[in-house]
Amino acid sequence: MMLSPTRPGRPPAPASTLVRRLADRGPALIAMSGGVDSALVASLAFEALGRRAIAVTLTGPAVSAREVERARSVARSIGIDHRIRSVDPLAVAEYRANSSERCFFCRSVETRALLEIGTEWGAAQYVDGVHHDDLGDDRPGLIAMDRAGFWHPLADAGWGKEEVRRVARERRLPNWDEPSDACLASRVRHGQPITAELLARVERAEAIVRAHGFRQVRVRVDGDSARVEVEPESVRRLTDGPVGERVIAQLLPLGFSTVTLDPRGYGRRPRSDPPP
Repeated sequence: MMLSPTRPGRPPAPASTLVRRLADRGPALIAMSGGVDSALVASLAFEALGRRAIAVTLTGPAVSAREVERARSVARSIGIDHRIRSVDPLAVAEYRANSSERCFFCRSVETRALLEIGTEWGAAQYVDGVHHDDLGDDRPGLIAMDRAGFWHPLADAGWGKEEVRRVARERRLPNWDEPSDACLASRVRHGQPITAELLARVERAEAIVRAHGFRQVRVRVDGDSARVEVEPESVRRLTDGPVGERVIAQLLPLGFSTVTLDPRGYGRRPRSDPPP
């Protein structure tokens, strides 16, 4: 179901309406990452359907172990049946080539796996955590989800990130205030081939930076060079003191030729830079 990026003229629908819509559509498979958006949909679906809802988390070379563990924790807090399935988009040459359409090929692999699980389980609907604020972005992955027949209940109800976090907090979801995340491949400049080794290096690098107390971390890769981004309010702690020196010293042995510390911070890149 393709949705317009234009914000609806009416106020966002209440949570009770989403619960009713989910209940009306029958047994649901929720594509659940470790993020707050899909976690909230899983919570609403479990309220609507109970054991007729399952959450599925896909793992693979571009999904960090941290993200998978967070998904497990959220599923436990909700009480929903949670399943984990490994997929490998690196098997697809177009994905490895890392063009601007990379996410389409990744989501195509993922949706095939989700549809297989849902068919075997008996799903009547397939849902995800796409919300209305996502619709204004260039998201080829969303096209793949639409083609596979996924429904975006948050976007359909006019919910954006503000509503998502507010309701997730009300529901006491453990990740309600966690920073947004994205697959590890999004750190790599378009056109640079993606390999499992490169993705693992990015995951290790970001874990090192987070260990210094930063919440929002991206290690962007261009060739053999790495650029470290953290949340804007923490940039000075990274760039103006010994923390940054330690970060550089710890990242260089991972195989990067140079490591730079971005003085702008996460989310303040020019449009030509890689996506989140």
